[in-house]
Amino acid sequence: MFQTSDLLQILHDIGKRRFLVVGDLYLDRYIFGQPARVSREAPIMVLEETRLEDRAGGGCAPALALARLGATVSQIGVVGSDSEGDALRYLLDEQRIDTTTILTDVARPTTVKTRIVAEGAFNVFPQQVSRVDRQDRSPLSGEIEQAMIQEIERIAPDVDAIIISDYRSGVVTPAIVDAVRSSGVFATVDSQGALKEFSGLDLIKCNQAEAEQFLGQPLATPTTRQPLLTDLQRELNTDRLIVTLGPAGAAISSRNTGYRELPPLDQQQVFDVTGAGDTVIAILSAAIAAGAEDLQALYLSQVAAGIVIARWGNAQASPDDLQSALEQHAGDTGA
Repeated sequence: MFQTSDLLQILHDIGKRRFLVVGDLYLDRYIFGQPARVSREAPIMVLEETRLEDRAGGGCAPALALARLGATVSQIGVVGSDSEGDALRYLLDEQRIDTTTILTDVARPTTVKTRIVAEGAFNVFPQQVSRVDRQDRSPLSGEIEQAMIQEIERIAPDVDAIIISDYRSGVVTPAIVDAVRSSGVFATVDSQGALKEFSGLDLIKCNQAEAEQFLGQPLATPTTRQPLLTDLQRELNTDRLIVTLGPAGAAISSRNTGYRELPPLDQQQVFDVTGAGDTVIAILSAAIAAGAEDLQALYLSQVAAGIVIARWGNAQASPDDLQSALEQHAGDTGA
């Protein structure tokens, strides 16, 4: 189906492109510990802390995925005037992502998602025990929103694509979406199910559960999926609607090429699904911006997602990772 050499050329071309990622920025904090005993205070396990690790998460994930492939990336979002915001900027700076476009809101704390993780002892792989979120979901102030719009308008002429990563935390407002939509740049979104809010963007991605909830109907078979998703793509006035289907693969309804489904790749051992959807939207957007055909881009995104779900935390696929995976799948694709 796909020539490996063509796919590798697309990956090479992605590294020459520039992208803007707009979205909700999170600091993912992991507290690792080894199981010690059962607490006397409650029927829970006591962990003895062994290490603490911070990672950039949320809307940072697509930016990290693209930077890992050598692309030039700018990040637009909001952090608080706090140490967590400083840590998030530092983590992105380390990956050569432009953080000068990240705004500071003194009235809004940086979103932090703290995960308690057990490792060692009988845990072959780290196991998340609980999670505590600190976030402010209130709408952005008019001043911050306008500053974000100005940054989008300033940077848009110099990028090949704008990716919206909406985690429903209040940063991606209708005015922000309007600014992206009217930029004239290839614009994409991982919609988290809020499909109507992103009508008119060039590419809209969601998963099967989100599409089914919006449609009020199951997407059980290709026969039922094709008319429903084709109509939905037209209703949303988007050039491309992408729906990931879990073990059934993925579907695309395109204004230019019609409806197609991509069968699933070989099943990977799943350790952590964190970042899989972000990887898909990042690689999809970048590959199309670099000249890939729709199915080529969708296939590359699925290969990359298969790599990151086999790793712990918000991982990224490197060019070498993708080359190895593409060569491994070459027999299945007819390369």
